[in-house]
Amino acid sequence: MRPSIDQQVTFLYTADLQQTAVFYETILELPLVLDQGACRIYATGSGAFLGFCQHLSAGTAPPAGVILTLVSQDVDGWYAFLQEKGVLFEKAPAYNEKFNIYHCFLRDPNGYLLEIQRFLDPGWPGLRRGHDI
Repeated sequence: MRPSIDQQVTFLYTADLQQTAVFYETILELPLVLDQGACRIYATGSGAFLGFCQHLSAGTAPPAGVILTLVSQDVDGWYAFLQEKGVLFEKAPAYNEKFNIYHCFLRDPNGYLLEIQRFLDPGWPGLRRGHDI
């Protein structure tokens, strides 16, 4: 039997931890759960965390292919909330027929692409009660 996975943290590099902290703490209003000095870890949901670590070799161009997806049932609410804070979106909320999702896109100060998404497929574990991975 496989041991359980109790939590999940995704760590990303940043060249400017202070600017990143302002965005994630003030704009997105994610709770800071641990400040390790060179790394800051934020709660995104039950057992899920996003960490940013100061790294001098972090370049100015965002890494290709990286998308941070925050799943929410209220994509339009997030869109309005962040627009009030002056956030510019690369794509306004829209239905994506290919993947059966409703989503929008923006960038953080590091250039990482953020997607706020609602899964519309009833097969997604987050839409089924009592699902345990």
